[in-house]
Parts: sequence; C-alpha cells; structure tokens
Amino acid sequence: MATVQLVDLAHARSGDKGDTANVGIIAYDPQDYPLLREILTPERVKAHFGGMVKGDVERFELPNLHALNFLLHGALDGGGTVSLMTDAQGKVFSTALLRMEVEVDDEVAERVQGRGRAPADGTAAGASS
Repeated sequence: MATVQLVDLAHARSGDKGDTANVGIIAYDPQDYPLLREILTPERVKAHFGGMVKGDVERFELPNLHALNFLLHGALDGGGTVSLMTDAQGKVFSTALLRMEVEVDDEVAERVQGRGRAPADGTAAGASS
C-alpha cells in the first residue's frame, strides 16, 4: 500500500448554501470512482475537517458523473450573509479536502502520482511552448 493525496485521484469544487458547505469530488479517471466511494465516507470526511464541521456530513453518489457530493452542515458559522469567517462561502473546502492523504494499492499510486498538479517546470499540462 502507498499513500497519496486525494488531489492525485480527483478534482473538486465547493460552495455554500447558508450554513452548509457543498463539496463535489470528481474522479479524473472513471476507474477510480469505486475507490473514491470506498475511501470517502461521511465519517472520514468529517474527521478530516475536525472541528470545522459542527454538524453532520451527508454524501450523495453521482455514478454517471463519477463523482461524490458532500454537504458539510454547520461549517460556515451561519453562512455568507452573517458570518465573519474569512471564507464564509466555503470556497476553500474543496482544496482542503483534496489535501486528504489516502492509502491505495501501489499500482494505483504509481499510475496517479503527480496528477492534479502543475509540472515541475511550471507550464500547464499539455501546453505547447
């Protein structure tokens, strides 16, 4: 087994609705969706955020999109219109979740290593010079 960050397996998008942050996790490769379903339980996501999420975490599966959607209740200190939080709209929750370290088989780790990050030379993947 090897450890990788979730960003090597998926990309994400987050936002808000009142006091609830919404985080969508989308597999880069459809073959990794079952792994994401196994790894990303509501309990594990809640534990990753620690005291930042005061309520329940709900998970919704979107197999046609190879994605999972999480609702993080009680995560925004009342929401964008009343909160004094720096990120009252929950935009950084996706980045924070992508930093989660997960254990995967060695072959998966080798296949996904470095995916989701810019190349070392700073150019965009696939960009021509």
